[in-house]
Amino acid sequence: MSIFGAVDVQQGDVVFHRASSANAETFLDFLRLLKEKYSDRFIVLVLDNARIHHANMVQAFLQSEEGDAFHFIFLPPYSPHLNPIERLWKWLKDEVIANVLHKDQKDIAQSITRFEQHVLQHPDEVLRRIGCAA
Repeated sequence: MSIFGAVDVQQGDVVFHRASSANAETFLDFLRLLKEKYSDRFIVLVLDNARIHHANMVQAFLQSEEGDAFHFIFLPPYSPHLNPIERLWKWLKDEVIANVLHKDQKDIAQSITRFEQHVLQHPDEVLRRIGCAA
């Protein structure tokens, strides 16, 4: 399982999208989900340089009318500390993955769902955890 995520560093709102794998198609699904949720906004995404972020089909999407609501900022190599979403992933790992024995994949998925629900209900904690609290 792969999880795509975006965090609004001003409001603490988070969007999660689970996919069976991380590839250009599932990344485009995530972009479409973001566009649907924030149809009235221009969306700036801070991204690492994963190949899926540079794929031809993603570039074509960005060139289309559908993709004109996005701007990508690519981080330099080896700099995940500059991306706020990485602090959210660390929180997920610390709370759900590290030092926890899960009996199977379903148990892991349920734990991730509980984490996502907590995050969605606590935007102030999200902002604090990612270092963007006022």
